[in-house]
Amino acid sequence: MKKTIITMLIALVALVSSAETYSYLKFTKAGGTTVTCSVEGLKITYDSSNITVTNVDGTTTIALADVQDMYFSNEAGGSDFQLGDVNNDGKVNISDVTALINYLLNHDATGINLDAANVNQDTEVNISDVTGLINMLLNNSAQ
Repeated sequence: MKKTIITMLIALVALVSSAETYSYLKFTKAGGTTVTCSVEGLKITYDSSNITVTNVDGTTTIALADVQDMYFSNEAGGSDFQLGDVNNDGKVNISDVTALINYLLNHDATGINLDAANVNQDTEVNISDVTGLINMLLNNSAQ
């Protein structure tokens, strides 16, 4: 536990120092939604179950269990897509699996949201994302 806390503290110090070159801190939550926070006046605290971000806009609390990714960006916009909605039709279903497989076979991204297609959020769109998307559908975790 002590090692985990020290690791988190080091990560938070590095995170806050990195904030100087970026305008926003973003959190990707389970389900693919993004929470965007300004870095102006940024203060990050955490406890065993939550990350609390305080800035000039106020305070935002996010459950640690919901955080899939945390990164800095210069783009203000939050997520304008649903993770897994590969064909951008507003639903996550078997047609997204088909669209993703077609993209991987043909490398034609026409009509494909590559951000939404990166289901496992590892920066690459590949067969692992197909597996993840199918698991989302089978587990009814697609929203």
